[in-house]
Amino acid sequence: MPPGEATDLMGEELFERADEYDAMLAEGLSLSGEDKGWFIEGRLRWLSGRLPTEARPRRILDFACGVGDTAAALARTFPGAEVVGFDLAEAAVERARERHGAPGITFVSGTDLPAGTFDLCYVNGAFHHIPSAEQPRVLAGLRAVLAPGGWLALFENNPWNPGARLVMRRIPFDRDAVMLSIPRARRLVHEAGFAEVRPTTTGFWFPRALAPLRPTERALSRLPGGAQYLVLARA
Repeated sequence: MPPGEATDLMGEELFERADEYDAMLAEGLSLSGEDKGWFIEGRLRWLSGRLPTEARPRRILDFACGVGDTAAALARTFPGAEVVGFDLAEAAVERARERHGAPGITFVSGTDLPAGTFDLCYVNGAFHHIPSAEQPRVLAGLRAVLAPGGWLALFENNPWNPGARLVMRRIPFDRDAVMLSIPRARRLVHEAGFAEVRPTTTGFWFPRALAPLRPTERALSRLPGGAQYLVLARA
């Protein structure tokens, strides 16, 4: 995928004010009682539990990586894998390099991504910033960078969850975003040419105040009510 062609897909480059990003995100997430790191680790446990046991990604793309926290967590979750973080915002990429640059972790912006070279593409919270007319092209591009049999892990905020909507209204860079429904996300992934789209699961049902209920989330994961959902698809 040539990211240089997609410079305007997310409207303003959301993370050019990289110094303010964490504070803005924390303002919204405070409603859940948890911080950004808790959600990152939760998504990666969720993903690890959904990937087939034989899936051992050696090259991972963190698309729309922001300031790089998830890229670093991906490297910890998949030891020995090469992780490439990509974002359109150069200021965010520079901050990611400062925070998380290490052997096996690189960050790039405004450069083509080589086709057919990634075993896993992780995307969280990017598509609600991409105009709906452009979403099919971006997904086709992500399909193109995956190796045969590679996996797309598409996480999005669930518009059917009132808490997710409330959190987004409190975050300046999410306030005017158009949330992507589960049926539309699945349809777009199918149309992008993925060979297999696994059943969608949802998570993050309960805030910290209701933490004693969290052990039930596994049983609830096939219901469409969690604050985020995961569309997992194989190229």
